[in-house]
Amino acid sequence: MRWSTIADAAAPLSTPLAVALGDPAGIGPEITAKAWERREAEGLAPFFAVGSPEALRAVWSGPVAVVSGPDEAAACFDRALPLIRVEGAADSAPGRPTLDGARNSLDALEIAVGLTRSGAASAVITGPVSKAQLYAIGFVHPGQTEFVAERCGIASGMVAMMLAGPTLRTVPVTTHIALRDVPEVLTTELIATRGRTTIRGLRRQFGIERPRIAVAGLNPHAGENGALGREEIDIVIPAIERLREEEDAEIIGPLAADTMFHPRMRATYDAALCLYHDQALVPLKTLHFDEGVNITLGLPIVRTSPDHGTAFAIAGQDKAEPGAMIAALSMAADCARRIGQA
Repeated sequence: MRWSTIADAAAPLSTPLAVALGDPAGIGPEITAKAWERREAEGLAPFFAVGSPEALRAVWSGPVAVVSGPDEAAACFDRALPLIRVEGAADSAPGRPTLDGARNSLDALEIAVGLTRSGAASAVITGPVSKAQLYAIGFVHPGQTEFVAERCGIASGMVAMMLAGPTLRTVPVTTHIALRDVPEVLTTELIATRGRTTIRGLRRQFGIERPRIAVAGLNPHAGENGALGREEIDIVIPAIERLREEEDAEIIGPLAADTMFHPRMRATYDAALCLYHDQALVPLKTLHFDEGVNITLGLPIVRTSPDHGTAFAIAGQDKAEPGAMIAALSMAADCARRIGQA
């Protein structure tokens, strides 16, 4: 599995990428700055940050150019990290989140998404935020994914969160709910909906004409023909059959989750449709912790994010690895090029 082709990497974007820095007290500012430092070595497309200049300067001594818009950002990218200033985080310090910092991260997200929706930016990359801090200021969405979907006019149920690394892509059918609630929430329609979004996203954003999808079972050994649970028989298999009828794709499963992620098996599919959060995220983070990307499928715009959190405990200590941010920037540019060529 490759991030991009040589032809894709050579094609310039018409507009730069927008990076919402995330919580100013987290590692978002640091990994964004470090990504800019490695822009030439990694072949990164031009991008600009949206957020607090104080947060950047608290963790980095490199050049920052405060700009008024994406056009100005593209012009100075080679000599400084362009930044569209968002006020309101003066009291934030690395590792010490505040409510003002949460408001700053939400304002930055709003601006970055708006610029991408308008076409002024080619894609949006969202830095890590603190959900607890956002909830404390009245944020009503489960996460950034649902917020971006709403701003794009898409129902949250019609988008899918894909976690992607160099050798594995996974999509959780259910996300942030208790494990005990998963069997009650799972339905044939929900699995089929996530499957459709995954197939169409792979086709549109990854250029895979006939996607191969592996569907995980819920129970040990995928239920052992009902001996260990009937969810596979009653819910999962009907969803697979529906997808086979509706989509031009290869669908296999339900598969036992303990045997579907080894190297030989991963080579047989383009994405794994998993039934709950950890079933999707544990293998992805085990294999690609420092380069995993969260990409939202089903949106009219490209949105990616590093697949890790704010890491307040190491913020400001020059310990944050920028690999996942670099991967998120690379994937966002790659997908934006494909959509532009479609």
